Amino acid sequence: MKADTEFVGGPLDGQILAIELGMMLGVPKTYQVPVPAHGDTPARTLVYVRSKQVRGTSWFWRYEYDEAATERASG
Repeated sequence: MKADTEFVGGPLDGQILAIELGMMLGVPKTYQVPVPAHGDTPARTLVYVRSKQVRGTSWFWRYEYDEAATERASG
């Protein structure tokens, strides 16, 4: 089962991707996107962190870009 999940910030800002749900039917706490090397740009891993959003009486998950975690993962 998958859930359409919004991405905020970083290279995926504004994208909505279908994310595979875990055992408890929630999206994972972090979402890592490997980006292969291209030309002079080295390979890196983008890191997004789950964030709970509330609208009225309902809530949903979205992912927010974590620049510090991206730097550590790409290190």
